[in-house]
Amino acid sequence: MNSGQHYSLRPASPEDWSLWSRFDHHLSQSGFEKKVQEKMAWILYIEDIPAGVLRWGLFWDLIPFLNLLHLGEAYRKQGLGRWAMHCWEEEMTRQGYAQVMVSTQVNEEGQHFYRKLGYRDIGAITMDFSGPGEPLEMFLAKNLRKESNTQ
Repeated sequence: MNSGQHYSLRPASPEDWSLWSRFDHHLSQSGFEKKVQEKMAWILYIEDIPAGVLRWGLFWDLIPFLNLLHLGEAYRKQGLGRWAMHCWEEEMTRQGYAQVMVSTQVNEEGQHFYRKLGYRDIGAITMDFSGPGEPLEMFLAKNLRKESNTQ
């Protein structure tokens, strides 16, 4: 899956803010500190080089929802994203969740990545906070338990 490269991840710590903010431009420092405290933020590495970040929350306080998977441009298309998603899904399964969710805009390539990982489209909403014409935000979900089709 990763052509011999060593991938690793670790939970983010409060001291990681300057590193984290290089990858995640959506989260404030206080928001980051909350995610760290909740253990919902990971830093991804190729060898010992920080290559990206992954963070999540709970949709309706019930379903793990991937808020962000961002890899530095130089670290894309090397299997790290697929590997990180696998690790996240395994952790969510270990924590007892039966389903996970993600979202992406309809004009982004992420939807194809998630579908290849077994996610299915479950809906979309208009997020035109920036004004009319904003692309739809689409939601995808994946069952983690093979025998289960519901949460």
